Amino acid sequence: MAAAAAVSDPLPQLLIVIPAVILACKLGAVLVRRLGQPPVVGEVAVGICLGPSLLGWIWPEGQHALFPAEVLPFVGALGNLGLLAFMFLIGLELDLKLLRGNSRTAIAVSQASVALPLVLGSLLALTMYGTFAPEGVGRTAFVLFIAVSMSITAFPVLARILTDRNLYQTKMGALAMASAAVDDVTAWCLLAAVVAVSTSGSPLEALTTVGLAVGYMAVMLFVVRPLLGRWVSRADRKVSDGAMMVVLFSGLCLSALATEEIGVHALFGAFVFGAMVPRGSQVVERCAARLHAVAVPVLLPLFFVVTGLKTDVGLLAGSAQQWLWALAVLAVAVFGKWGAGSVAARVAGQSWRDSLAIGALMNCRGLTELVVLNIGLGLGVIGPDLFTMLVLMALVTTAMTSPALNWIGVTSPASATDAKAESGSADPGRSRKPAEIG
Repeated sequence: MAAAAAVSDPLPQLLIVIPAVILACKLGAVLVRRLGQPPVVGEVAVGICLGPSLLGWIWPEGQHALFPAEVLPFVGALGNLGLLAFMFLIGLELDLKLLRGNSRTAIAVSQASVALPLVLGSLLALTMYGTFAPEGVGRTAFVLFIAVSMSITAFPVLARILTDRNLYQTKMGALAMASAAVDDVTAWCLLAAVVAVSTSGSPLEALTTVGLAVGYMAVMLFVVRPLLGRWVSRADRKVSDGAMMVVLFSGLCLSALATEEIGVHALFGAFVFGAMVPRGSQVVERCAARLHAVAVPVLLPLFFVVTGLKTDVGLLAGSAQQWLWALAVLAVAVFGKWGAGSVAARVAGQSWRDSLAIGALMNCRGLTELVVLNIGLGLGVIGPDLFTMLVLMALVTTAMTSPALNWIGVTSPASATDAKAESGSADPGRSRKPAEIG
């Protein structure tokens, strides 16, 4: 009886898994930071190493002992909770004021760096459909998902790189941030449409899902946002941090539930709720910082390891053809984002140096891409082999961003203004937080 109870109770094993994963991801982040990489590169790499690609390959018994099947659903649930908080924080950090003075160029760069990857990704997906589409997946859903996965830019990781290089408030940095913000909104809207198509059994169901999503957005914009605005305007004087935290966390959960029930995905609801919360309130800023302090270093690593457990490089190892497909995915991803972003910035009047730097930054995919890929795998739109290729593409395109900026010759400015921006004194409430998420 005692043995049966021990097996059914996941808590003891979770008390081993959670600190092991957190410490391993922290170590990975520290190591890659020494190489000039954003922490997410190390965290993703650690997640992959803890999966079948390395630990499960060299010591399968050890991997099974660390991650027994009965605790994986709990690890996944905690990781997804951290992911919801992360998406809320991305929405909260999405400051469209970055478009001031950059709106036309930012829109041109962002839409070009979405449009070309969509076209190239669609063409690639059409050639891959017969080989990689899981049984029963329609051509339209498969092609649309691959196309959208090629168009992602990691807004928070991009901000982290710019801040680390003291470029966050330079002209080039502001334009890159503005372009990434518009790209983020566009990509999530496209993903919501793809999920609606993938989960609907008929065109009528897809239209119903889209209609409900439009209604949800209308409620959020014209009901929830004004109510939050009026309440938050009085919050600094009358609302405690604890009460604000309850409202924000409950709101993101309920918004996520609404979009999950609609058929779009829970992460979209968390992102939208974050975008609806008014900025500039000290109590909101404090609560967001506390949520970040728990979600990002403690819960998100569990998402990385769950992703790593689904990633198996061994699926590609025995086949030269598989690696050629993986290289094709990487080539399309890099050419589509970097090429389109650079050309659009140049056409908009930027120098070639700045244009190439903006394109390189738009090519950074980071954690945002992993979120999208896990949605596709969860929906059954892609299989484990293509999932592995796309995860490797996300890791490589993120890791190549900093070396690419070095190659282009983008260095940290030495002016006092930029040094002030780096220290956060120019805007203590907002200037550094986006970078900390990545």
